[in-house]
Amino acid sequence: MVLQILAGNWKMNLTLSQGRRFMEALRSGLEGKKPFCKLILAPNFTLLAELAGPCAAAGIGLAAQNCAAQAEGSLTGETSVAMLRDIGVEYVLVGHSERRHYFAENDALLACKLKLVAEAGLTPIFCVGESQAERRAGRADAVVLRQLELGLADFPGASLMIAYEPVWAIGTGQTATPDDARLMHARIRKFLVGRFAQGVALPILYGGSAKPENAAALLAQPEVDGLLVGGASLDPDSFLRMAFTGGDKPL
Repeated sequence: MVLQILAGNWKMNLTLSQGRRFMEALRSGLEGKKPFCKLILAPNFTLLAELAGPCAAAGIGLAAQNCAAQAEGSLTGETSVAMLRDIGVEYVLVGHSERRHYFAENDALLACKLKLVAEAGLTPIFCVGESQAERRAGRADAVVLRQLELGLADFPGASLMIAYEPVWAIGTGQTATPDDARLMHARIRKFLVGRFAQGVALPILYGGSAKPENAAALLAQPEVDGLLVGGASLDPDSFLRMAFTGGDKPL
């Protein structure tokens, strides 16, 4: 059975004191309870080392939102995968649509990052997705499959997650319908099965305005193995509600 995942991407939000309060509330809410899934948090870089201990103690995975595309060197402002691993990071987001759009990260660069993450023994959460214009033009499948092909062409690892995030649904309040998510996840699964021996067991997450109100409907879809959550992960009560919404696919 594919591991169920609930990953919270805090983006450029929450200060040190706010992050500490969030963790206190989250740990309190989880005490004596078992969520439906594996929880992962991706705080901003200033919080990674601070939250590594509390996350480990609570059984919560720690993810970085980005990494450098080189192993080391004169890259002002960048953080290597070795540095991330050294402070307890287990997962790295690669290819989030905001990185692709605002920082012009292309498929070749993302392929380098994916390879470095895997070689460091970390698990990449590789984000793929189409724009509204691409969907309207009937190119959604082709766009997503191209991103997968190019990003994973030389991927050397066995541990991998895919996050399907329709760009038009991120931070907009719009959400793909459960059927939209099911169809795209099925196409991604077919690609993974054809590419990797363990493709049937690699988690595929949905990301794009997921929230407590639509979590159950999304998670009930056959190939939706979890959620990558943005805004709804900034509030511990909201995140906890989603953590106990497992549809009909318990951990």
